Amino acid sequence: MRKDLALDDVGDLLELPLLAVLATYRRDGTVLLSPVWHEWRDGGFTVATNGDGVKVRHLRRDPHASLVVCEQSPPYRGVELRAAARLVVDGAPEAARRIAVRYLGDADGTAQAARLADDTLIRLEPGALRVWDFADEY
Repeated sequence: MRKDLALDDVGDLLELPLLAVLATYRRDGTVLLSPVWHEWRDGGFTVATNGDGVKVRHLRRDPHASLVVCEQSPPYRGVELRAAARLVVDGAPEAARRIAVRYLGDADGTAQAARLADDTLIRLEPGALRVWDFADEY
């Protein structure tokens, strides 16, 4: 396993429409793991969601969060970011559409974004960034 890599070392990983897993913390300290669509933009991850959702409720109480993106096939590139999340409402509908289009294409993504009506962005900016791959083993 190659550790302590830079983002450039994992090539197009963050451009691929891979699901990420977002970790937030319940009131009792246990972790909620949520699969999420995301985008890497301006040096951090953005996740669109509903402001009334459980992830946002968790983050309002405790902003600590982690997000992992990784491949399911060799060389198993991955990125983990641990940070204090910011909740942002400005530009949320536009970002939600952009993220949905990234995963579903223009027509289906636009329709899905309209249906979900996400009004809040979870913004994670470094923080502790960990980048790895198994390129030396494949």
